Amino acid sequence: MTDEPSGPARAERRRFLAGVAGVAAAAALAQLPADPAAASPRPSGGGYPFTLGVASGDPTAGGVVLWTRLVPAPYEPGGGMPDRAVPVEWQVAADDRFRRIVRRGTSWALPELAHSVHVEVAGLAPDREWFYRFRYRGEQSPAGRTRTAPWHGSGGRFSFAVASCQAWDNGYYPSYAHMAGEDLDLVLHLGDYVYEGGIPADGGLRRASTPDVLRAAPRDLARWRMQYALYKSDPDLQAAHARFPWSVTWDDHEVQNDYANTRSQYEGDIGALRAAAYQAWYEHQPVRAPARPGPDGPRIYRRLRWGSLAQLDILDGRQYRSVPPAGWGEADASPASYEPSVTMLGFRQERWLYDGLAASRARWNLLGNNVMLARLDHDGAAGERLWHDAWDGFPAARNRLTRAWVRHGVSNPVALTGDWHSTFANDIKRDFDDPDSPVVASEIVATSISSNGDGAVYGPYYGPMIPFNPHIRYFDGDRRGYLRCELTRARLRADLRVVSTVSRRDAPESTLASFEVADGRPGVRVLGA
Repeated sequence: MTDEPSGPARAERRRFLAGVAGVAAAAALAQLPADPAAASPRPSGGGYPFTLGVASGDPTAGGVVLWTRLVPAPYEPGGGMPDRAVPVEWQVAADDRFRRIVRRGTSWALPELAHSVHVEVAGLAPDREWFYRFRYRGEQSPAGRTRTAPWHGSGGRFSFAVASCQAWDNGYYPSYAHMAGEDLDLVLHLGDYVYEGGIPADGGLRRASTPDVLRAAPRDLARWRMQYALYKSDPDLQAAHARFPWSVTWDDHEVQNDYANTRSQYEGDIGALRAAAYQAWYEHQPVRAPARPGPDGPRIYRRLRWGSLAQLDILDGRQYRSVPPAGWGEADASPASYEPSVTMLGFRQERWLYDGLAASRARWNLLGNNVMLARLDHDGAAGERLWHDAWDGFPAARNRLTRAWVRHGVSNPVALTGDWHSTFANDIKRDFDDPDSPVVASEIVATSISSNGDGAVYGPYYGPMIPFNPHIRYFDGDRRGYLRCELTRARLRADLRVVSTVSRRDAPESTLASFEVADGRPGVRVLGA
């Protein structure tokens, strides 16, 4: 079996290859050392180039990715930069005053990649914090803080946040302001970093005027770049990026609502739209070289390790998935969804995942998962009405995953999930079609950063369904926030940190509920709510 599209999608893919091949070559050039003496004209207008801040991501025991983008005029064509490659200096230091610089270099920022910079720093000592910054033509970026992971035989504690779903016009990001004050090792962002719609003239809940060029929805690469620039202009999002390394995946709204592979329920083949959106995603995230556009498409599924304590498998649940056989959204269960050919992850990614789980020696095995894994029956005792954009639309694929956990004796599998703008704590059964099936894993679904605003939407709708889903141990549908997680060898504790409103940047934060998964005991225990 193959993950390749067929029919019109394959033809669209062939047409696109010539363009992405040039982008891939440009991306490779960006990794070559630059001559510091090379000519580097100032941005047009002379504006400050680091308007989107800095970020780091995907830490290993010996290195990390550093990111920035030169864009003095975010809503102008070209971002206010010259249409040529320019050199950008970077530094990594052992102290926040940059007195002990341990790595430095110069990299190319290319117009083909929106003058973004992705530096894959290696040779750092494990399990410690580092500080970094960039310089271009005498202008210096804000400083960022990052850290490396422990070596395999070490790592007794792992502190991280789980976030997703941050529609710009649905509200401010006070959760990121609070998150930036935490002591974390990593932020795991599970998708819907941007949304595909145009921005209202009044800024929505933010009540701030937006440039006219942002009113129409993104359809091409230039407009997608502006969408990311708008989102990344938020000072609280920039603060959280500068404070911690992030690991990110995407969900649907980075392209179009509920899309599958290159297919959309609204307009059929969206291969060209998806290609532009994927490139803009790469240009604005601290990710490694496999995520660059290329003839084989960007590969964003990957594996991170936190010493011997945790293995984190970050999934791509959109690029390779089948069109859901039973329908695009809420629909009755269908035998067609159980066909072996139906896949959520694509068979290449499935093999990579199951092989990695079989080989894992980590105490905890975490999944960075974009849509809910647990079943959610919508129609009470009948239990036939499901949401088919989630794993409920792909039960054969879900059964392959739960079977792999059992077959390989995987230690402490836990899915960490986004998408739903709600919080769930779920027990994962080996087979949700069998009421007597054992619990084999755990899932915690994080609510949104801003999406759905302050409205009580999902609580009233999904709340009456929860009693008919006894494997759902906790549900809240109406608060905005994130999960603050603490992992040790003995347990995973997750605190649901929520804000009172997203209509103000300074909204206070509190812990609404806490959850625990104990070592060797699959399933979630609610500690307080």
